[in-house]
Amino acid sequence: MRLLLIEDDERIAAPLTEGLGRYGFTVDHVRTGAAGLADTTAAPDLVLLDLGLPDMDGLDVCRSLRARSAVPIIMITARGEEADRIVGLELGADDYLAKPFGVRELIARIRAVTRRAAAPAYAPNGPAQAPDVRPTASDAQALGPLAISRRTREVRLDGQQVALTPREFDLLAYLAEDPGTVYSRQQIMDTVWDPHFFGPTKTLDAHVAALRRKLGDPGWITTARGVGFRLTLPDNHTAEAAG
Repeated sequence: MRLLLIEDDERIAAPLTEGLGRYGFTVDHVRTGAAGLADTTAAPDLVLLDLGLPDMDGLDVCRSLRARSAVPIIMITARGEEADRIVGLELGADDYLAKPFGVRELIARIRAVTRRAAAPAYAPNGPAQAPDVRPTASDAQALGPLAISRRTREVRLDGQQVALTPREFDLLAYLAEDPGTVYSRQQIMDTVWDPHFFGPTKTLDAHVAALRRKLGDPGWITTARGVGFRLTLPDNHTAEAAG
């Protein structure tokens, strides 16, 4: 696996590159955000992105990378503020790791992220389907104007493709397994993330917020206070369907 490490601190980059190399990873190291964005070598399988870069904010690098690629991104940061991490996740990062950290922990995160990115389509929980869910000619599950294709990992709304990160797609696909059903926060974290995920408490909320924004209506994902979330057809679309 080829990794792109964007990190300006040589005291971190050198031992990290060496340690990852011992585990079979190929690491291309650049020291600035501009160099990372201008990288012309073979496309990386995953990006390790420091937020505290000398030439530009790592969050801007994350935004630019995500605008042109679905490559998994793990932020590595010394910033302690949860808000920074949430913003990074909303911009499309797949995970974060706070400095200092061990190589083995980082490798576990890399493997978890890449497993999720390559995860097969979810299988339905049972034969019963919600009435609003119907198969289409393109093998996509449809909920009103929303179509989800697990085979191609594409989402379309009113026929227009919605650009989602791998984690956002996995979250939407999981909620869509049984629309209307409330999935607990723990169920979602264990399935879409990992039973041993130790990220910030607001990670799930950040991804839900990003999905709501990209779907253009917060009514697509409703909150069951104190329990979790469910996928529903927004009221305006329900009214259109009834009409």
